[in-house]
Amino acid sequence: MSSPEFAAQRAALADVVAIPVTPFAEDGSVDRDAFRALLRRLLDAGIRTLTPGGNTGEFHSLAPGERRLVVELTADEAGDRATVLAGVGHDLPTTVASARHAEALGARMVMVHQPVHPYVSEAGWVAYHRAVAEAVPGLGVVPYVRDARLPGARLAELADDCPNVIGVKYAVPDAARFAAFARDAGLERFVWVAGLAETYAPAYFGAGATGFTSGLVNVAPALSLTMLEALRAGDHPAAMRVWERIRRFEELRAAHGSADNVAVVKEALAVLGLCRADVRPPSTPPDGEARAEVAAIVAGWSR
Repeated sequence: MSSPEFAAQRAALADVVAIPVTPFAEDGSVDRDAFRALLRRLLDAGIRTLTPGGNTGEFHSLAPGERRLVVELTADEAGDRATVLAGVGHDLPTTVASARHAEALGARMVMVHQPVHPYVSEAGWVAYHRAVAEAVPGLGVVPYVRDARLPGARLAELADDCPNVIGVKYAVPDAARFAAFARDAGLERFVWVAGLAETYAPAYFGAGATGFTSGLVNVAPALSLTMLEALRAGDHPAAMRVWERIRRFEELRAAHGSADNVAVVKEALAVLGLCRADVRPPSTPPDGEARAEVAAIVAGWSR
């Protein structure tokens, strides 16, 4: 079990971990006012953990200054109402600098994106995350695991050296592999976050997860919170009723290798009049048929 000094951070991970979108203005810049409004909407709905700079926030399309900006705006809006889990990544010096920047703003944790590199060894994965964790020993560190080849023993090795590695965002679409990975790493040692959101949350909770990430929460926070309540209560039928309501929306996001993952969320937010639907390349807007289906789904949720 991680040090008691990280108890608050661990509790924040065992929740709906919201990944805010990054809205863009007509000129293509980050729309600060729309972003703040979306954050306030999440906070007012009861969301208490925010991850600026997540994949739903188009992290990899943001310029360095924009990545810093979304963390700054989130920290300012969150105040003492929510825990900020800032997304960091890219080359190691950039990742360390981003983590320190987030810490200076009052973030309590960082989520370290899966290293984007064609040649990632197991030992290299450990070394990369160790360098980040050692640079910010006062922050909770949450590796984002998308590589099915990584064994749980490597995570345990990392945490042996770095007690601030307190949780894992696990996003391999295989519940059996997740169950094995968590147990090989230490089921009780970490907070396990289902990194594939509501679609996988019921299965991953059954295997030991206690929190899940969400992009859907930008659109319908009540649905995400209702699922969490059901999962915490062990009420699988109630959780699956929410799953059935969101299924088609999440299928649209997952289609074509998740090409429209963010675009579908932004299209829904545009339907609600909350921000523009624009996404940056290499993402593209959904086609007309998908847009019509998103509008119908959102209308159904409001009834």
